[in-house]
Amino acid sequence: MLNNKNLSMLRWIGTIMGVIGAILVASNTEFSKYGFLAFLVSAILWATVAQIIKDRALLSLQITFMCVDLFGIYRWFYLTT
Repeated sequence: MLNNKNLSMLRWIGTIMGVIGAILVASNTEFSKYGFLAFLVSAILWATVAQIIKDRALLSLQITFMCVDLFGIYRWFYLTT
């Protein structure tokens, strides 16, 4: 089990990756597609936190975000040239 310090670190890294993802997607540049990768990392970290603290609503939200992120990654990396 993770201690509070490690759990806090996961939360902050998840938050920072979410912010980076938002900035990249909003920039509408050739780097925008990497925002979905940052969002995916964020969702994975937050889903881990949700599982540890047994927050089913947060876990459900993060699983949904992971699906959306994977769809975005598929569209940006495989359907565009």
